[in-house]
Amino acid sequence: MLKLGIFPNVNKERAKEVLARIFTFCAAWDIKLYLPLDESRYFDCEAYGVEDMAEIPLDIALSIGGDGTLLGVCRRLSAKAVPVCGVNLGTLGFMADIELTELENKLEKICRGDYRLEERLLLAGYVRDGGGKERFLGSAINDVVVTKGGLARMLHLGLSLNQQHFLDLKADGIIVSSPTGSTAYSLSAGGPILNPNIRALLVTPICAHSFNMRPLVVDENDVIHIHIAAVHQDILVTFDGQESYRLLPGDEVIVRKSLYTAKIIKFEDKDYYQLLRTKLWQ
Repeated sequence: MLKLGIFPNVNKERAKEVLARIFTFCAAWDIKLYLPLDESRYFDCEAYGVEDMAEIPLDIALSIGGDGTLLGVCRRLSAKAVPVCGVNLGTLGFMADIELTELENKLEKICRGDYRLEERLLLAGYVRDGGGKERFLGSAINDVVVTKGGLARMLHLGLSLNQQHFLDLKADGIIVSSPTGSTAYSLSAGGPILNPNIRALLVTPICAHSFNMRPLVVDENDVIHIHIAAVHQDILVTFDGQESYRLLPGDEVIVRKSLYTAKIIKFEDKDYYQLLRTKLWQ
């Protein structure tokens, strides 16, 4: 029996309709369905709700929403190595692979095992305070971003690679991106597009106030240190734009490749470069 976890975005207008279609499809297959408890209550299907989805030995997870919903599910389940597939209810849908017009067809492919798995590099982010105490903050599939908040002045940052000082810069922030995230915030800040299968990390400044820093592609095993030298207090580190933590002057953000990977379900009729062309240039 296939154990399928469903993660619907309650803020998406058509999520209830899609959920009903999935229930109808699964009734004809040997599938056990699970939903997070809060979402199951929201959609009046509490019989499928569980308190902690990470405790269920899921075979596959299905996100219903946009790319942001899929990113959140991948982070949530990365330690369990659960393959994740996205049903696109967003505007771009660069990672969510199933469009509404092909929902049942793609669900059947999933049930038959007619798909491939792409393992995407995950980022792990830590902060080390001025006293040298280091703690883990979180993981990201797209990017870890050090940035100013609100109306704060530009940041004074020190960038080191593998504990070797690289340069100091003044900027609105720094984006450390995975290849998957190269088409997200980093791209808007002038970074290059990387094929998600490339084993590398990408460091992109945000509105740098000098010409000595350009987007930098480094090895996947390099460790990136970002020292906060600014004197003001309104400084943040964010993970995939969904989780954020405040930083203090003297803090150091450390980003390295995670021990885990995100497993994304893809189908043979979807080509990465065709997707680039249709989603970004049309």
